[in-house]
Amino acid sequence: MIEVSNLTKYYGDIKALSDVSFNVNDGEVVGLLGPNGAGKSTTIKILTGYLQPDDGVVKIDNLDVLTHTREIQTRIGYLPENAPLYPELTVQTYLRMIADLREIPREAQQARLSEAIYATGLADRLTQPIAQLSKGFRQRVGLAQAILHQPKLLILDEPTIGLDPTQIVEIRHLIQRLARNSTILFSSHILSEVEAVCDRVIIIMNGELKADAKLDELSTSSDAILILQEETAGVNQALQALSGVSAIEPLRSTDGHPGYRVTAQSDVDLCPSIYDLARRSDWPVRELRRDVRTLESVFNQLATAE
Repeated sequence: MIEVSNLTKYYGDIKALSDVSFNVNDGEVVGLLGPNGAGKSTTIKILTGYLQPDDGVVKIDNLDVLTHTREIQTRIGYLPENAPLYPELTVQTYLRMIADLREIPREAQQARLSEAIYATGLADRLTQPIAQLSKGFRQRVGLAQAILHQPKLLILDEPTIGLDPTQIVEIRHLIQRLARNSTILFSSHILSEVEAVCDRVIIIMNGELKADAKLDELSTSSDAILILQEETAGVNQALQALSGVSAIEPLRSTDGHPGYRVTAQSDVDLCPSIYDLARRSDWPVRELRRDVRTLESVFNQLATAE
């Protein structure tokens, strides 16, 4: 659905994107993640045809964005960070205007409007001016206009920004429902939102692609965590002598017990050989497990490296 190759964009002397490449397949829900100013919104503006890259190729549904901009925009549902709303209009009037702008045939408009309205939970707000809606309901109106023409690709730029916790959960559930019928690219700098909604994550920092993987792949680590009941002499040296070990890091468990993070030279599970060593050495083992990383820990590790 999305093919991005060597995407580069400058704002004057500032390089906003540097040689970024990634693909998004049909039916995927992908999180575009990064800190503020990382290049997420620039990427989205290029994908939607609102901004031209300085270098690189972008294709949507096998069409080049630069040469088929209008045709691609008919296939995309786009919710920018600030939803394009007219506060003086009622919800119903606004959505009818969008249907006309999208050139949805009159005979099909009622069915499309009904689907979008019920999908976004706006049935009780149709006659209400947009200016009187809460931020959460204004976001729903923005999503309704984005899905009105039944797009194959839905691009959402920070759709939960500025919402309270209840509204965030509502929008999250709505996005999960919309994912049944559309490919979704979801931009955010809120890690918990990406974990809750997305199957896969693309991380951009300082305009460069730093990670592109499924969430379960990111959480997999070759590190082993060994926690002991009490301080024991010679453990560090014995672990370092194990085949396949590249680094040892002392640590403390949450309840204060001594431990070690053991990093492998390659993607192998060190736990069996550590267990063997601990049994032969009669160490007071409290816990031995393969480490599971969170998206937050991966993100922080990349940010620290930057």
